[in-house]
Amino acid sequence: MEKKKASCPVCGSNSLMMKYEASYVYSYAIDSDAPGTKNVDEFLPYMYDEREQKDMRQYIECSKCGTQFPCYFHEWNPNMDASSIAEVLNQNHTEKSL
Repeated sequence: MEKKKASCPVCGSNSLMMKYEASYVYSYAIDSDAPGTKNVDEFLPYMYDEREQKDMRQYIECSKCGTQFPCYFHEWNPNMDASSIAEVLNQNHTEKSL
């Protein structure tokens, strides 16, 4: 039996993408050879001394109509399936319709 895909409640498309957006502030200690104690001969942005997350958001986006449905998945549950995703989509769609 083929698994049913979740679909967008706005346009019916099943082309969905879960997205995670985050913004960080990277800090580099100023020393004698290059910015950052982990940088020696050149500045490599990924060799930071501190990183602080400032903001984040997760959402499911329909690739066809662009509608975004806020969600939060902190840990993936192996029992999650299309019905779990559909629940998120329908809950957000119902809230916007009210």
